Amino acid sequence: MVRDLTGGDEGRFSGVTVFAPLDEDGGDGGGGGLLHREAGTFVWRGAARPAERTLRFLPASGPGAVPGTAEVTFADGRPFHGLDLRTGRHVADHPCVADLYRGEFTVRDADRWRTVWRVGGPAKDLLLTTDYVREG
Repeated sequence: MVRDLTGGDEGRFSGVTVFAPLDEDGGDGGGGGLLHREAGTFVWRGAARPAERTLRFLPASGPGAVPGTAEVTFADGRPFHGLDLRTGRHVADHPCVADLYRGEFTVRDADRWRTVWRVGGPAKDLLLTTDYVREG
């Protein structure tokens, strides 16, 4: 769900997220992390539009890297945020121009997790809530 906290409008995305292995150099294939692809329909103010997003979940590496953590990047390689779900909960910040995205990730159980992004700044005042449920 997307809620505009200033105007009160609400939108909804419904779709599917697929995780697939990445190879060591970040391409599709195996061992270097996960490719996260979302695709579906976003409805905002009564208009339905196709929507998609691709992220890369890469194992943290380098000096000071903690095993079991990841760096999340956009499809083009730009950094998005760190991720540490070892305790089942993580908070991450992502500055985007003059706005700040603050994300809270919560693992509910082995098959469900939730992300809540609070977006604030001069251009946006939003609350983005996504529930993920494993199929099959």
